[in-house]
Amino acid sequence: MPDEMALLVADVFEAAGVLRRSGEAIAATEGQTQARWQLLSVVSEEPLTVAQAARRLGIARQGVQRVANDLVREDLAGFRPNPDHRGSPLLTLTPHGHHVLDKITARAADVHRALTADISTGEITRARTLLHRLIEQVHRHEAEGRIPPG
Repeated sequence: MPDEMALLVADVFEAAGVLRRSGEAIAATEGQTQARWQLLSVVSEEPLTVAQAARRLGIARQGVQRVANDLVREDLAGFRPNPDHRGSPLLTLTPHGHHVLDKITARAADVHRALTADISTGEITRARTLLHRLIEQVHRHEAEGRIPPG
């Protein structure tokens, strides 16, 4: 009998891959990449340092710095002084950045509605609940030293 958890992990990776490709295509409609879209989204809620944004996204600070510099060059974002730390400015969206993010987000919402037309809200909620439980289990096992931290 196949290991159902191993199959679920494989399914999650496959879903992540197809959704990542879909996200790239959606972002490309506004001349952006998914990495830029994610960073625009993260700093749209509140200005963050590059390190804070990297932690929220779960990726390396250096990669976020490169994307942030690209966004600043294209006037989608800007750096402003950080009152808590002079050496770590805050990344914030420009009006143009908000406009581009709004357009990408609206297109993504249209795609998501089409993708889930035959899937009930309850099914999506149950899937999310299961994924959150699995994530909590992984964190718990990491904290207990039962699996190496990620």
